[in-house]
Amino acid sequence: MGGEGVETGSTGPGGSRPDPPGDHPADHGAAADIAGRAGRLLMELSARTDPGAARGKEGDLAAHRLITGWLAERFPDDRIRSEEADQSAPLGDHAGRVWIVDPLDGTREYSEGREDWAVHVALAVDGVPRVGAVALPALGVVLTTGSPPAVTPAAVPPRLVVSRTRPPEFVPAVAESLGALTVPMGSAGAKIAAVIRGEAEVYLHAGGQYEWDSAAPVAVAQASGLHATRLDGSVLRYAQVDPWLPDLVVCHPDLVTRVTGALAAAGVTGGA
Repeated sequence: MGGEGVETGSTGPGGSRPDPPGDHPADHGAAADIAGRAGRLLMELSARTDPGAARGKEGDLAAHRLITGWLAERFPDDRIRSEEADQSAPLGDHAGRVWIVDPLDGTREYSEGREDWAVHVALAVDGVPRVGAVALPALGVVLTTGSPPAVTPAAVPPRLVVSRTRPPEFVPAVAESLGALTVPMGSAGAKIAAVIRGEAEVYLHAGGQYEWDSAAPVAVAQASGLHATRLDGSVLRYAQVDPWLPDLVVCHPDLVTRVTGALAAAGVTGGA
């Protein structure tokens, strides 16, 4: 679902926030568990509701309540940034542990009864996406940093996955330069998951996203050994004061040089 979400958070005794530790092995399992739980809830909801906007709205809110409630109970000292949060508590800075959640990535696809939607649960530590889980409930799959898939050999020709409704204008030029086949797909999570699972080699996005659109899948992609940066090659940072993160490239490590060259030849740079 589009739009700018807001954050909720908690503080330590006396209102001061303690210095949170880094990520722990149990965090990876926790992220996978809650993403899977939310995914099952969404599948149950879709089975008893008709396709349409009302299904998407109900699913967004139900998954948000489940995920943020569970995280707040399990990690009371951590902050939470969710797309669907209903009250404002600005993060202030990116330091420490911040859970970044998209309860239903691909609301349109979910509403239409498609399979290319996802649930994102990520943990950023000092701005770095260290933990992530991406549930693909319609496929019965949860991808996690706890056991990231190994990178498979790149296909020839490479496959470039793009938005099925708003592909960037530069996609035809980049695809031609790479000799790539384009694969339209729904949510950002589903597209990055396709690269993680070896069903595509490249994902390019420009034109606007927020942190929750990419934090969890980027965490898993990087843990798997994939390349993931801004379009201009700069590092992806999360839990920033402004959650706007408008552009992204995720690709197979063997194609980094070719993709970078194709983007440069097309005159593509990172967004503001």
